[in-house]
Amino acid sequence: MRRTGTDVGGGGSFAPGVWNEDWTSVRPASAALQALDRMVRDIAPTDIPVLLMGESGSGKDAVALRIHRLSGRGDGPFLKVACVAQTPSNLDRVRKVNGEANSQKDSTPGTIFFDEVCDLDPACQPKLLQLLPDSEAADGGHYLAARVVSSTERNLEQEMRQGRFSKELFYRLKGVCLRLPPLRTCKEDIPALAGFFLTKHALRFGRPKPTCNSETISKLVKYSWPGNLRQLENVAMNIVALGDEQLALEELETFGPETKARTTNEVLSLKQAGRAAARQAERELILKALDRTHWNRKRAAKELQVSYKALLYKLKQIGMEEPG
Repeated sequence: MRRTGTDVGGGGSFAPGVWNEDWTSVRPASAALQALDRMVRDIAPTDIPVLLMGESGSGKDAVALRIHRLSGRGDGPFLKVACVAQTPSNLDRVRKVNGEANSQKDSTPGTIFFDEVCDLDPACQPKLLQLLPDSEAADGGHYLAARVVSSTERNLEQEMRQGRFSKELFYRLKGVCLRLPPLRTCKEDIPALAGFFLTKHALRFGRPKPTCNSETISKLVKYSWPGNLRQLENVAMNIVALGDEQLALEELETFGPETKARTTNEVLSLKQAGRAAARQAERELILKALDRTHWNRKRAAKELQVSYKALLYKLKQIGMEEPG
C-alpha cells in the first residue's frame, strides 16, 4: 500500500472499536447533497411522514436514521421494519408493540422506518394503512405513536397506476418526499466519502488508515458506481482489508465505463463482451437482492434461486463482502 499522494481523509492508527457515525456526517460538496442536507434539517424537527426515494445502495437507511437523530424523538427507539419480510400477522404485532409504548407515559415515541415499502405484499398494505393516522386522527393506541419514515427504490406512482400499490397508503406515507441522488451525480463528494469509509473500516479492522494516491482517487471519481454508496464502501473496505488499492480496484477497471476497452481502440470479441455484460448484470442482481433482504444472504440466495454456498462463492468472486 502506498503511503504517499493525496489523502482522502487523513492517516493514523486506530484501535478496534464501534463506529457510531454514518456517511451523512460528511460535509457535502455537491449541490445535490447540499440540497438534501438542508431538507433533512428542515423537516427533521417536525412529525410529518417522510418518503425517501432512491436507487439501491443510495443511503436511504442512513438518511432515515439522521432524520430520527435530528428530531425531538432522537432519545426514543429507531425501529427498522423490512417490508419485504412482512405478513399481516407481523404488522399486527407492530400494532401491539405500539400500543404498549403508548401506555408508558415516560417513554419518548421514536421513529419507525418502513424499509423498501415498495416490496410490501398487497395483503399487508391495508394493515399498514390502519396503523397510520390521518391528519384528523386523535392520538391513541390504535395508531402508531412513532414518527413514520419510509423508503422505496421503485417509483410508487407507477406502482399505483399498475395496481400494485395502494393509492391511499402512498399519500399517507408521502408527507414529504426526498429524492436521494445517485452517487454518479455527486462526483465532488466521492473523495470525502471514500475517506470516511476508509476511516470506518480502518477502525473496524484495527489497521492504519490508507492514504490513496491521486491515480486511485481519479478512478474513484470517474467511475459510474451502479451500486452507489454501498459499492463505494465495499471498495474502501477491500482497500483496508487487502492493503492493496490496485487489487481492490480491479472490479472497477473490469466493469467501469473507464475500462481500457473504452478508453482505447482495443476491440473486444463478442464472447468477451458477452461475458463482461453477464458479469455486470449478475453483480447488479446480487446487489439488489442483498439490498432488498438487508444483506440476509440466505434469503437473498433463495430469492436469486441459487444455493447459499453458490451465493457465497459469487460474493467472494466479485469482491462483495457483507458490510459491518
